[in-house]
Order: sequence, then structure tokens, then C-alpha cells
Amino acid sequence: MTDSPSCPTTNREKLAEVFFEAFGVPALHVTNTGLLSLCSCGRVTGLAVEAGAGVSHVTSICAGQIWREATYRLDVAGFFLSKHMHTLLLKSSNDPQLLCALQKTTVTQLKKQYCYVSMDYEGDLQDKAHQFPVRFKTPDGHWITLDKERFCCPEPLFQPKLLDQNSPGIHLLAFQSLQKVPDECKGDIIGNTVLSGGSSMFPGFPERMCSELDALLYGKGYRIKILAAPKRSMAVWAGGSMAASLKSFRHMWLRKGEYQEYGAAYVHKKFN
Repeated sequence: MTDSPSCPTTNREKLAEVFFEAFGVPALHVTNTGLLSLCSCGRVTGLAVEAGAGVSHVTSICAGQIWREATYRLDVAGFFLSKHMHTLLLKSSNDPQLLCALQKTTVTQLKKQYCYVSMDYEGDLQDKAHQFPVRFKTPDGHWITLDKERFCCPEPLFQPKLLDQNSPGIHLLAFQSLQKVPDECKGDIIGNTVLSGGSSMFPGFPERMCSELDALLYGKGYRIKILAAPKRSMAVWAGGSMAASLKSFRHMWLRKGEYQEYGAAYVHKKFN
């Protein structure tokens, strides 16, 4: 089982109780999604930048150890961006009646198929020559034109204020996370920045992350490397399957006998 980087550690106790008591499983393993994101790229040290459907996280990890105090959560992710996309479309020059009738699945399809992250948001917003319109045919045969909405939709990942959220952007959270780890770990962590989750799949997202971190860390002497696998939307699942396939993994289970002997709180020692 996986747990979210920002969820309370006590959730693991309840998880163990449910699986051993209600479902009667013989063994259980629980781990952090950020660590599995790194595992999908063959890393156990690095900065996991997860942008999924419901929430985004940034987690610093060193030698497989999660730095809880260096974990940050951003309540901007795919679900919120789809809603933002619909709002942007309602303000566009397209037929309002047509836009109001759009199904959520169609808006999500538009977002995934046509949106991208701008390398110069303010500049592209002002210069129409840098806005590249596309036309999309809806399932009922109507046409919708997208221009600035294409790069305005994912921008709240870097500027949450666009969704009225008082939070730093995901790049600033990555920078803040790095400040929380010991100096001797920072180079290895920033040099293995792993992107994962469906909302990291926007074209331009890796390049923007690299550019923003480069500006924040300018003159510090760190070598920034962004690892963005083509199938990173499934990075956590892939990392879990890779970890569980290792011969050494058989020593990492919490067995039912251990649970019965030591209780649910033993998960904290077993999966520290």
C-alpha cells in the first residue's frame, strides 16, 4: 500500500488494523508515494515532485529516508486545473451555450490534449503572436477554439494565486524542501529531481521546473537534473512494482505475527 507524503503517520496504524483484522492479509508493506516515484527512475535519493489528480507534493528523500519536515503539499492538481480550464473557456470568445453544455470528460480531454506550460507566462499573455490557437471538435460536432487558455490552464501549478490560493508555486515548494535537508545531501537531491503524476505531463513542465529552480539556485553551485520519464503518470505504480520484485523485498514485509505481537504502532518502526 502507498500513503500520501502529507498524510498523518497515524493513518498507517489504522491501515494495518484494517488489513490484518478485517481482511486477514498475511503480510503488509506501506510506503511513501514520493519514494516510489524515485524508485521508478532507479533512485532512492532525490526530490520527488508529484503532481497528480487531487493534490501535488514535493518530498526530499535521502538514501530512502523521507524528510518529513521537507515535505510540502500544494492543493493544485488535475481536478482543479480541469475546473480552471472550464472557467477560462467560459471567458473566451466561444459560444457560451456550447461551453456550458460541455461535459467534464470533454474539458479534461481538452486539457490533456492541448495544454502546455509556458516558459514566459506574462510575455505570452501579452503577445498574441506567442499564442497558438487550435480547434477542437466536440463529441456532438461543434468546434471550440483554444488560444491563451492552452497555457493559462496549467499555470496555477506555478502561480496558485490564479486559483485564489495563498501558497507558493510548486517550484518554490521544491526550493523550500531543499533548504530543509543537510547541506551534504542537497547536491544529490537536486541532481535527481523526479517528476511524477498526470499533471506533470504537460509539455514544457520539465523545462519550466528546471528554469525556475535554476533561477532560485543561481550561484549556489548545484547541478540541477530533471528526470521526466515518458510514462511518469504511472511512476508510483511502476516504482512499487520494481521495488516489490527485488529479492530483498521479502525482508520488508510486516507479518501478521509481528502485528499480533507488537500491535499496530509497530508500523512506525517497520516502515521508518
